[in-house]
Amino acid sequence: MMKSERERNPPSMIHYNKSSRQFHLQTKASSYVLQILETGHLAHLYFGKKIRHRNDFENFIDQKKISYGSTTSYNRLIDGFSLQHELLEYSSYGKGDYRNPSISLLSNDGNRTFDFIYQSHQIFTGKKELDGLPSSYAYESEDVQSLELILEDKCYELRLILSYSIFHDKDVISRSVSLQNRGKQVLIIDKISSFSLDFDKPDFDLVTLDGSWIRERFSHRRALNYGMTEISSRRGVSGSDHNPFILLCDSNASEISGNAYGFALIYSGNHSSSVEVNTHDKTRIQMGINDFDFSWKLNENEIFQSPEALLVFSDKGINGISSMYHRFIRFNIVRGPWQFKERPILFNNWEATYFKFNEKKLLSLAKEAKALGMELFVLDDGWFGKREDDHSSLGDWTVNLKKLPGGLKGLGDKIKKTGLDFGIWVEPEMISIESELYKQHPEWMIQCPMREPSPARNQFILDLANPLVCEYICESMKSLFSSADISYVKWDMNRNFSDIYSHSLKPEQQKEFSHRYVLGLYGILKELTEQFPHILFESCASGGNRFDLAMFCFMPQIWTSDNTDAMERLHIQSGSSLFAPTSVMGAHVSAVPNHQVLRNTPIESRFNTAAFGLLGYELDLSKITNFEKKVIKKQIAFYKEHRKLLQFGTFYRIKAPSDRGTSLWMIVSEDQKDAILGYYQQLAQPNPPSERYLLEGLNPDMLYEVQNRTQFMDIRQFGDLINQALPVSINTEGILHSKIAENYLYELEKTEFKAFGDQLMFRGFVPKQQFYGTGLDDHCAFLGDFGSRLFILRAVED
Repeated sequence: MMKSERERNPPSMIHYNKSSRQFHLQTKASSYVLQILETGHLAHLYFGKKIRHRNDFENFIDQKKISYGSTTSYNRLIDGFSLQHELLEYSSYGKGDYRNPSISLLSNDGNRTFDFIYQSHQIFTGKKELDGLPSSYAYESEDVQSLELILEDKCYELRLILSYSIFHDKDVISRSVSLQNRGKQVLIIDKISSFSLDFDKPDFDLVTLDGSWIRERFSHRRALNYGMTEISSRRGVSGSDHNPFILLCDSNASEISGNAYGFALIYSGNHSSSVEVNTHDKTRIQMGINDFDFSWKLNENEIFQSPEALLVFSDKGINGISSMYHRFIRFNIVRGPWQFKERPILFNNWEATYFKFNEKKLLSLAKEAKALGMELFVLDDGWFGKREDDHSSLGDWTVNLKKLPGGLKGLGDKIKKTGLDFGIWVEPEMISIESELYKQHPEWMIQCPMREPSPARNQFILDLANPLVCEYICESMKSLFSSADISYVKWDMNRNFSDIYSHSLKPEQQKEFSHRYVLGLYGILKELTEQFPHILFESCASGGNRFDLAMFCFMPQIWTSDNTDAMERLHIQSGSSLFAPTSVMGAHVSAVPNHQVLRNTPIESRFNTAAFGLLGYELDLSKITNFEKKVIKKQIAFYKEHRKLLQFGTFYRIKAPSDRGTSLWMIVSEDQKDAILGYYQQLAQPNPPSERYLLEGLNPDMLYEVQNRTQFMDIRQFGDLINQALPVSINTEGILHSKIAENYLYELEKTEFKAFGDQLMFRGFVPKQQFYGTGLDDHCAFLGDFGSRLFILRAVED
């Protein structure tokens, strides 16, 4: 087969100018330039919009040669040279740079000053895997080139390797660091950042994803000021408080314009992301393992590998950053048979039954789910040991035969006969004190000697720093996953770390525990996902407490949040979408009043929010009305028709959610011929102003037919106003009204028109006038509180 021109001449991504000792890293749309200084330190020259390659990037470095009055010079030979005022690629403590160091070490002779100087480099095609850690990979035959910069501290025979991989077409640069002890000294690592990056400007806005349980990843934006801003986790997991993703942008940057930089860490444990602006208006960004309660003993000839971080630049605003991460996660993070496979519509029994179920109840729910068009039945918590509540049995992965007389196989076979696939919930990292496992191995539980351990959700954590525990989890899960026809596994982790102590580690190694736990988890997940490639694994950690790129390397989707309220999910899913595509976000329709916020939201809005994710239902199907059953059936049919677009299209945030106003999402097919616009309203306003919204991602030359998804409303939402539309008056509190409401599908207004893409993007989309006290008819949209619409755009012939 003839090779294409691109295969014969792949793009040059890494240039080295030998005379100027400069490296120029290029993606399709960005450049990254660094230089070896005369002292051997690495200076960062530029990261931003792609620039043409030159043999010497003159005038990129501050040329000051006269030292400041209180400056510490690096040495006596170069007058005026101070590391404090250089833009450095990686920095250590003790030689005059007083900013936050990238690495902090302690030798066994008490020395804390280290100095890493360039020795050599290598450039090669492809990308190496990281030892023991998940990382990105080159998809099929795409063009990836890597650079390794080898630095040394000769006093202590330490080798520091800065690794860069350039994903040309994805506009992504990955960075990681490894440290090798080549000397006789025992070394303690107190801090090792996955990357450090200096800018010579201070005026950035910082965007972070912050929150807590059931309000994860709300987006927050603020201007930077002097000093250091840090977001981190000390919980043992990546956490719902602060996600290991940050974004820097110009103060005038919007969703669609302006310079923006994204930084994401591929790690699931304690992490730290810091941004420091010093008083000489330089900005330093660092990201990596949190150095709080961390140290690592590095013996002779041992290597420590940091997690990988992904850096992206866009001059097309924050949505530009998101699009790069979305594509990269789909192609270069998620892997295996489910990478591009459309995900099934599932039913989960948790909010329908909690712990109170038996086989008869489960089969009844499964039959209802199948009748409505669902494809997968998921058995949640409570099926094992003596699990009647959350106080017992974690660690005992044997079936409760009182609830399920035929075991998992018996139930699974019956579920399969209804026409649904079968999935289960597990929480393998946990242990209950009331369990057979604890009786046999109390030393496997994380707990401090001589202290009463602190519970969370009435449970405790197994010591994954102990290889015996990891082996037990692997073997018990292999036996479980092989015991029935299981096609889906929800892997949960419902608490944060406390009482941190491992009985398998020496006293001087206890600060290694949190990282060793994460490495143990990765080893388990790698073994299980490789042995059961057909299983669709979904990660869960009290909802979104471990929503990070490392988990996506093993599990192609994550339960986004335990909060299933549609209006709260607008904030949660919008924030998550800063880096995560819809193809990884689990999103369910649940009952009202919602179990997390007691809000009553129309069932159509619950679906319209969940549709921008991996659709599932989590409510008691035996208790819903005929109206709801009919509507759900139509929702599922719509989702199946547009599933590929909703799961794998290009996502845009048109208008961010607010407490009172409207928000808009949009998703567009790769060929730009199909799109869906989601329109969501928080609270209805009296006499609101007219609306017009500029859409994104369309082909300006294509003609689009725009139609709303046919939606229905429970007529009880009208109250007494229903009598204005009926020929006879009925009692809205009576039986007749109730019977009509339970069975009648009141169809909402229709929208249908044609417009070219340029009109919709540059002049805008105008929704129908809303009802605000008068004139309710077919030309008026009645949304009310928490109302929403989906609009379908299809390219048609002119």
